Amino acid sequence: MKFHSINAEIYVPDHEAEDAALARTTHIGIGAHQDDLEIMAIDGILCCKGTRDACFAGVIVTDGAGSPRAGAFKDFSDEQMVQARNKEQKRAADIGAYGAQVLLAYPSAVVKDGNEPGPVEDIEALLSAAAPEVVYTHNLMDKHDAHVAVALRVIEAIRRLPRESRPGKLYGCEVWRDLDWLPDEDKVVFDCSAYEDLQRRLLEVFQSQIAGGKRYDLAAMGRRRANATYFEPHRVDELTGAVFGVDMTALIEDDALDIAQFVSAFTAKFQSDVASRLRQ
Repeated sequence: MKFHSINAEIYVPDHEAEDAALARTTHIGIGAHQDDLEIMAIDGILCCKGTRDACFAGVIVTDGAGSPRAGAFKDFSDEQMVQARNKEQKRAADIGAYGAQVLLAYPSAVVKDGNEPGPVEDIEALLSAAAPEVVYTHNLMDKHDAHVAVALRVIEAIRRLPRESRPGKLYGCEVWRDLDWLPDEDKVVFDCSAYEDLQRRLLEVFQSQIAGGKRYDLAAMGRRRANATYFEPHRVDELTGAVFGVDMTALIEDDALDIAQFVSAFTAKFQSDVASRLRQ
């Protein structure tokens, strides 16, 4: 495939041809940064583990050049960080047996600029080639600007596809703002109880972040356990790990649905729930 960035690439762990690797995709994760998929799209990775009927593909939109760095990575240039993070993402694809790992290599500023056509066009082309059933991306209530930008680019790209070619489900998942505040009926609860060792290995790959001062491995696994335990106050735990998502499929079924209004409905419902509980 031809991408806008000269540094973009498709990595296929099992060395299948790129078009065939994308065509077998059933679940796809589209994240802003290297390691976002392993935090937010673990449901898709686990769903496709060990089966021939499902295949996960990952897409990282930015180049990751602006990440904080410390320790062994404190003197790394932006280019060195890009190389290190891409190497780690490919290693995660190997460990997780992804069908394909796409690195679009955009600077964050380009992704956050809604007037830049490149990210949307590349994501549209990938989704057209992969025709996934399920798409995981960032939730629109995330507090990281690049994450929200990627979610917006994903929605725009899907809306450009013919209706018959659109995925069946679009989920917004948690990274920089968790979703435990959503009313329970609005939460999508992804069961991450299985394969805890694999989940840890996928997160521990990203030493440029961990040794660089951000313990995403501990944070992500801790959040999954916390989500499972704090989900239901009146029953014993049924899960040992959970990732929360929000179903954003309505935004790709109705192109006229305003994104800000869609999000505001959730925050208004949360406000109403808190006020109602206080009155009770």
